[in-house]
Amino acid sequence: MTTITLDRASAAPARLPIADDREMLKAAAELTRDINAPRPGIYWADFLGSAVLGYAALAAAILSHSTAVTIAAGVVSVLALYRALLFIHELTHVRHAALPGFRFAYNLVIGVPMLVPSFMYEGVHNLHHARTRYGTVDDPEYLPLALMKPWTLPVFIIVAALAPVGLIIRYAVLTPLSLLIPPLRRAVVARYSSLSINPAFRRRMPEGEFRAQWNRIEAACMVWAIALVALAATGVLPLRAFGIMVAVASGVAVLNQVRTLVAHLWENEGETMTVTAQYLDSVNVPPPGLLPGLWAPVGLRYHALHHLLPGLPYHSLGEAHRRLSKALDASSPYHDANYRSLPYLVGKIARSTMLPR
Repeated sequence: MTTITLDRASAAPARLPIADDREMLKAAAELTRDINAPRPGIYWADFLGSAVLGYAALAAAILSHSTAVTIAAGVVSVLALYRALLFIHELTHVRHAALPGFRFAYNLVIGVPMLVPSFMYEGVHNLHHARTRYGTVDDPEYLPLALMKPWTLPVFIIVAALAPVGLIIRYAVLTPLSLLIPPLRRAVVARYSSLSINPAFRRRMPEGEFRAQWNRIEAACMVWAIALVALAATGVLPLRAFGIMVAVASGVAVLNQVRTLVAHLWENEGETMTVTAQYLDSVNVPPPGLLPGLWAPVGLRYHALHHLLPGLPYHSLGEAHRRLSKALDASSPYHDANYRSLPYLVGKIARSTMLPR
């Protein structure tokens, strides 16, 4: 829920528009038709397995009297809970009828306990994929980070560490107050109810069935956040245990912010972009590297491909990438969105912020 204002560098030179590559778009659609259906068994096993491992490691970190074990278990907990939390991304793309009960399970197991409920992404992330919104001021998940001042990158990462505290305040304090003060309620919904990075984004009030669903889930988050604060304040939950829980949640938020930093090249200054231009502003980090499977799990190592095929389930992205890499020749722009590592991408964006404009 944290919002910051990041200064832009002086205006960048105008870029020529990138035309859509019809061959790439056609191949992407035709070569993946047989792998479009989500496989519930994979979703459930992956999600629940990640959550169980994450909470077991968190318990080990809290119960251990060894600093080394606490740190090691904490790292495992961060990685596993981060993977489980990223299924919120799949929730926004997969039809709920194809995975009955999955939204409820996500909120019960991860969304409410970690105060990152599904409504903070549903109705928001789809705007990022809208053809005429991507990379514009109306995109909640876009900032031209590569065109901003160099200091904005460390601030962008560091501020994420405060997310757990901000979320506790959001649900334990602002939710109950906003139920009594209508103007505050509108502000809370508009500014503090979405997983967005664009500080100019304002969310609309929910309506209809979505509003009823939102209210139920938010009430559960409020009860949990208040209970957590009360348990820590009264000593029922030891401060050490509470601190470890916050530290793990902070680690998840920072890791996700690092992944977000390299999910795109962030080089658009607000112009409407073609699908191919959006693809080339996005990032794939395909095999043989293994580490992207940890910092960009649940298919997000193929983020550029995801922007070509947003409805493709995460477990099919690897096969889709292999097919497209083989079918499209070396001159295809498909290969231009593939990068080798996280450090290379961070360095590329950091160097871009230092260029004179």
